Amino acid sequence: MIRFRQDGSANAVLGTVTQFLLFGVGPGWVSEQVAMSLAKPKFLRFLPDGAAGEGGGARVVTERTLKFATTDPGIEYFTPEQVELMIRMARNARDRFLIVLMRATGMRIGETLGLRRADVHFPADSRQLGCHVEGSHVHVHRRRDNVNNALAKSRKSRTIPVSADTAGYYRDYQWERETVPEAADSDMVFVNLFRAPLGRAMSYPNAKQLFDRLAKWGETVARPHMLRHTAATEWIRAGVPRDVVQELLGHEWPGSLKPYLHTTDRERREAVERVAAGVR
Repeated sequence: MIRFRQDGSANAVLGTVTQFLLFGVGPGWVSEQVAMSLAKPKFLRFLPDGAAGEGGGARVVTERTLKFATTDPGIEYFTPEQVELMIRMARNARDRFLIVLMRATGMRIGETLGLRRADVHFPADSRQLGCHVEGSHVHVHRRRDNVNNALAKSRKSRTIPVSADTAGYYRDYQWERETVPEAADSDMVFVNLFRAPLGRAMSYPNAKQLFDRLAKWGETVARPHMLRHTAATEWIRAGVPRDVVQELLGHEWPGSLKPYLHTTDRERREAVERVAAGVR
């Protein structure tokens, strides 16, 4: 059976092969003529401040010539109607809260599954908890060891506000959780309530199974990271300043927001019509 790879995967393989062949020039395994056909110098016009190097040498990099032409498919996100459908299709309060929380905060799945109960501050005033952040919020901590191996990708901790509606879904989940005695001793927010081992922290495979079910029932594509994309897209379209969106998502570099700065046909049409109306 012949296996065909996507262009992106094929490019990754070609990149590894190219680097190996270039390495082979030193020991004499590969001729310099072959190496010159695999890569060429490329001059970078734009660099971050201080990155040009002495004499501007850092502006010249090596670009490989053996690669597939690919297009950027853009990010995938849910419409509000799709999110509401997933919430309705979820079979229990825990899954509904997970969907609502990820959509409301833009957290990664690793950050979500790694939440401890002490990280969730949903009272209007959290000073009695020793926290001086105003309003309902969650604390997302930088990388730490979790029993379910959930990993927070961000290198720094951050606080994300949540709405009263999100807090309401959490209360529903807490009532559901209290019916499972095995869950009482776990300090993790998301735990197994419906299959053994009861009370154990929810894992990546558990979350994947949830979204696989939602995708099947809704006859669409559904992955956890699409909720993060949805949150970012909605914030930007609502006019939230980009530096605020960057902080909410836990991005270190402003350029990380670029994939979310997409437009729709309707938005482009409205922009043209607004200008046309002003001309008249």
